[in-house]
Amino acid sequence: MPLNIMTSKEVTQKVFNNEELFILDVRNESDFNDWKIEGENFNYLNVPYFELLDGVDEILDKIPTAQEVLVVCAKEGSSVMVADMLSDAGLNVSYLKGGMKAWSEHLEPVKVGELNDGGEIYQFVRIGKGCLSYMVVSNDEAVLIDATRMTDIYLDFAEGIGAKITHVFDTHLHADHISGGRTLAEKTGATYWLPPKDATEVTFDYQPLEDGNDVKIGNTIINIHALYSPGHTIGSTSFVVDEKFLLSGDILFIDSIGRPDLAGMAEDWVGDLRETLYKRYRELSEELIVLPAHFMIIDELNDDGCVAQKLGTLIEENHGLNIGDESEFRKMVTENLPPQPNAYKEIRQTNMGKINPDIDQQREMEIGPNRCAVR
Repeated sequence: MPLNIMTSKEVTQKVFNNEELFILDVRNESDFNDWKIEGENFNYLNVPYFELLDGVDEILDKIPTAQEVLVVCAKEGSSVMVADMLSDAGLNVSYLKGGMKAWSEHLEPVKVGELNDGGEIYQFVRIGKGCLSYMVVSNDEAVLIDATRMTDIYLDFAEGIGAKITHVFDTHLHADHISGGRTLAEKTGATYWLPPKDATEVTFDYQPLEDGNDVKIGNTIINIHALYSPGHTIGSTSFVVDEKFLLSGDILFIDSIGRPDLAGMAEDWVGDLRETLYKRYRELSEELIVLPAHFMIIDELNDDGCVAQKLGTLIEENHGLNIGDESEFRKMVTENLPPQPNAYKEIRQTNMGKINPDIDQQREMEIGPNRCAVR
């Protein structure tokens, strides 16, 4: 049977369309259990590659013949060899091009909505890691918010729609992924904005992002308004875009709320987190569409693949916004924390400009899911 190749983009479309897929993951069991390709109608078999060195006969009866089959490994090589053995055994299979490395780096742009007089906002879904970044476009200007290190994707997209990137924002100093903000600013000449309370140790120049800052783009004037919203970090800042969208960074997610401990300050920042969620956000219009910087589970994706929900709906349905007792909230936030993100200290240092890991080191630092939310 022919040996087929499936790209991360093709797998992403299967996730968005709720299609069926059977995944044979040949990574080690611990790696599989920590992080895998998720889809609502995906089925899985995890058999480490070293157990298949002598052949695939023992797993043939576990692999469906009436369902599309994808073989996955860390970087591609092992999956090619296993897929080749399965093909020789008469099965029609594909392997994931670039492996989980490519899956971690894939960004899928999804148009979220319209803004004033032809403006648009796009969400870039980093499907394999749960990171969400944004491009706000008006006429021939574009603004990027919470960009990942895969900067060429944003540059190519902006060029494709005829827009020049003029401003780049980070809502906070990220600890789970390496920001592309500074690199994008260097490549485009854009202004790089960062909350100064998160930037006390950075080694580079930036424009201080303060509460109340307004950035206007395009001839039709789309307004991006900064709202100081500490709690995940001491400098966390949200954005209200065109009075329609609330970019909440890592403060509020669709199914959870942000964790306050990634700088070791959980007890100190939990009060700020509650103040942001229960006072600052509740003073905003409930019609605002919340666009977070991360999603935790695949169920948070809407039918079109984007991650978005009305603030009013989240106020009603998100458990983290419905804990009336402050001591109960404090306990929930400080005692329900998942493991720290992989290499989060090194990622923070990279985003401060203190260390400069090469591309392979950056990939290794980012391996695994994001863990920015309270459980």
